[in-house]
Amino acid sequence: MNNQDVVILNVGGLKFTTWPSTLQQFPESRLARMLGGNDREFRLVNGQFFVDRDGVLFSYILDFLRTRQFLPSDFSDYQRLQREADFYELGSISNLLSQKSLLRPKLEILEIRFLLQETQAFFRVFGSCSVTVDELAGRIAVFSEQLVEKTWQSDHVPLQKSLIPLSLERPSHHDLIFQCGTDYNDQFAARYVSIKPDHRKLINGTNVLGLLVDILFKEGFHLVSTRTISAEEKTECYCFERTRQPDALNISVSQTQQDTPVPYIKSIQAQKWK
Repeated sequence: MNNQDVVILNVGGLKFTTWPSTLQQFPESRLARMLGGNDREFRLVNGQFFVDRDGVLFSYILDFLRTRQFLPSDFSDYQRLQREADFYELGSISNLLSQKSLLRPKLEILEIRFLLQETQAFFRVFGSCSVTVDELAGRIAVFSEQLVEKTWQSDHVPLQKSLIPLSLERPSHHDLIFQCGTDYNDQFAARYVSIKPDHRKLINGTNVLGLLVDILFKEGFHLVSTRTISAEEKTECYCFERTRQPDALNISVSQTQQDTPVPYIKSIQAQKWK
C-alpha cells in the first residue's frame, strides 16, 4: 500500500480513516501487519479493512497513535481497553494500561496564606505538586524600590527611585514566600509584585491576592475553603483544588516478535503556565 493513500478501517461497524504511517508506528503490531495483508483477522471488504472488535475502544487506541495523548479524565474501563491492546499486539500500550496510576488524573491542592499588617502583605503558597509551585514561582517577580541620593552642585539633593529584583524564598520544593507593601523601617521604601502574564507591578497586598486568585481560576483551580489561621495575626488561608491531568507519555516503539518489553515511559511536563 502506498503511504500517500488513506486507510479505511471498519471496526465492529464504526469506520475510521487514517494514514498508513499512523498504523505502522508499532511495526510488529497486527495493525502494521494488516496493511501488508498478512493477518487473516482483518478482511478487506469493499476497500475497507474489517475486523470484528469493539469500535469505541479502538477509537481510544487510534487517538493515542495520532496524538500520544491518552484517555479522557472520566475514562474507567482500563481492563477492556487493555484486552483490545493485547488483541492488536500493542504490547507497550497494554503495559502502560496496566499502570493505571500513571493514567488517572490526580487531585492537586494549593493553599495561599495571606497576612496583612498595616502597609505590608505577606504571602506563603503551599502546593501538593512541586511542578506547579515551580511554575508559579517562575511567574512571580518581586521588586524593591530603593531611594538613591543624587549629588548636585546646589544644596537641593533629589532622590531617585530604583527598582531592584528580589529572590523569592523557597523553604522547600512545595512552597514559596514573598511580600509586598511599604516598610519605612527598612532600607527599602517599598516592595512590588508582578505576576505573569500581567505586567503591572502591584504594591497593594489585596490587589496582589486578587490577581493571584484570578490566575489560579484561569488555570483550572477552584476555591474549596477559606479560614482564619491566627485570629491575633489575622492570617487568612485560601485552599484551592484542581484535577491535574497526567502528563503526555512517550512510549518506545521497539518491539520484537519474541517478546514485548516494558515500555520506556518519559514524562513530559505540561506547559500550563505559559
